[in-house]
Amino acid sequence: MLPELKIAQLRHFVWVAELRGFHAAAEKAHRTQPAISLSIRDLENKLGEELFEKRSTRAAKTELTPFGQHFMPKAKELIAHHDRIAKDMTLLSEHKTGHLRLASVPSIASRVLPDLLLRFIADAPDLHISFFDDNSDAVLKMVENQQVDFGIASLFHEQDHSDKSFTPIWEDQIGVVCPNDHPLADRPFLHWKELRSSRLIANGTSRLLEDTEARPLLGHSQFYISNMISLIAMLEAGFGVTTLPWYAMPKENTKLKFIPLKTPSVVRRIGIVQLNNKSLTPSAQALVDFILADSQQRS
Repeated sequence: MLPELKIAQLRHFVWVAELRGFHAAAEKAHRTQPAISLSIRDLENKLGEELFEKRSTRAAKTELTPFGQHFMPKAKELIAHHDRIAKDMTLLSEHKTGHLRLASVPSIASRVLPDLLLRFIADAPDLHISFFDDNSDAVLKMVENQQVDFGIASLFHEQDHSDKSFTPIWEDQIGVVCPNDHPLADRPFLHWKELRSSRLIANGTSRLLEDTEARPLLGHSQFYISNMISLIAMLEAGFGVTTLPWYAMPKENTKLKFIPLKTPSVVRRIGIVQLNNKSLTPSAQALVDFILADSQQRS
């Protein structure tokens, strides 16, 4: 059976050899000299060979045996390997290293996460992050396939996702987005029936109207554009109007107007989505905790 080598004993051996004495090693280890002697003796018993030459006088400096000289670099290698692993695992548990993967709907990805992530990684410069932005369906699929640690999305029909947990974080109201020179642009709020006279462009968030009295608008839409960049470009060009949640409205856009939809009043909930039966990595859990703490401070 191979001997079970203790890292503490290896450190004691190296310190005795490098400091040329049991007393100096004991001071460095914050132990008594007899405790260090016992540690070395136990290590020698495990190895089956003596590590230090026997001396007849206490004044003589400690010298390694030939076996001890051969073992010295091996002991240092074991200690260094142990310390590297211990450091890596400590950094991983403190979310300061590793690889974090998350996916988010574009509205939160552009409006909220840049500031959050910048503050989160302030003390974790070696943490690698892969960040994907897509619509809610795609985000949920990435969570299901375990391509990401967790997702940030809306669960339109939570009863259909019993394998996932949903923690709501953000809420925003649905409104109408149109060019500044559109006839509806000066209205403080709108009724859904007022949109029937305009060319309506549907998008990925239009399904939020499915279970409301505004459902007929979905069939009235002449166009469907899934990509947010393309949708905004078409709106700015005066192609038509669309419904969007507040967070999806481009921040500081001077060409478009957001008008709250008062009838019906529809609120979108966005939150953290993760699998029920899978634990998060330390870095992912730390980010979830950071997001929750930040939202509580802002509420």
